[in-house]
Amino acid sequence: MPLKSEAQVGRKVNRANDVDRHVGIRIRERRIMLGLSQQQMAELIGVTYQQAHKYERGINRISAGRLFEIAQVLGVPVGSFYEGLESRRGADLTARQRMCLELARNFTSIANDRHQEALSQLARVLAAEN
Repeated sequence: MPLKSEAQVGRKVNRANDVDRHVGIRIRERRIMLGLSQQQMAELIGVTYQQAHKYERGINRISAGRLFEIAQVLGVPVGSFYEGLESRRGADLTARQRMCLELARNFTSIANDRHQEALSQLARVLAAEN
């Protein structure tokens, strides 16, 4: 007779859940907004690139201490990772949200302040046309 897995006998297997995925998505969004690569963030929090990737995908759970450290590195309160949890439940980023995140990441990569200001002014003009 084969042995039953923990899930089959009713015990909770230590796997990521919707909350873990939501927190990972929020970490990724903030990292991209700051223009950091996964490798850079991993180095800042003292983990491997692979571990940072697993955190962002919600594959591995993040301990309270590590989440606090990530919040400090990303310059946000820990609670910000939980914002929108109830309303978002399982929703992925829309194409528009992805585009906005990409725009923010690219904007922070522009080293020339005058170029950043010019792009910002262009966005204001285009937004005013609508």
